[in-house]
Amino acid sequence: TFRGQTSIAKIGDTVNIPANAPHVFRNASDRPARLLCLCAPAGQEDFFREIGVPLAHRTQAPPPLDADAQAAFVAKAMALAPKYRTQLLLGPSET
Repeated sequence: TFRGQTSIAKIGDTVNIPANAPHVFRNASDRPARLLCLCAPAGQEDFFREIGVPLAHRTQAPPPLDADAQAAFVAKAMALAPKYRTQLLLGPSET
């Protein structure tokens, strides 16, 4: 969702989000999905690298998160956000 407009991206689609624009992305399906995020200028990718969980292979699905693990993930992201000059816009279920 960007500026109140929801876009549904399918395999091979490209979505451009201008720098510093409030936005959100999520997997609305019940199947695993992959997202390639290119950040310019460089630096923001380090935020994702630091909060992410390394996987053995690029096609490996991430581990499922129970409520406690999800809360820990959000807390870690919130704690790291200032380091990367990032403001997280959380929905009601994530606060």
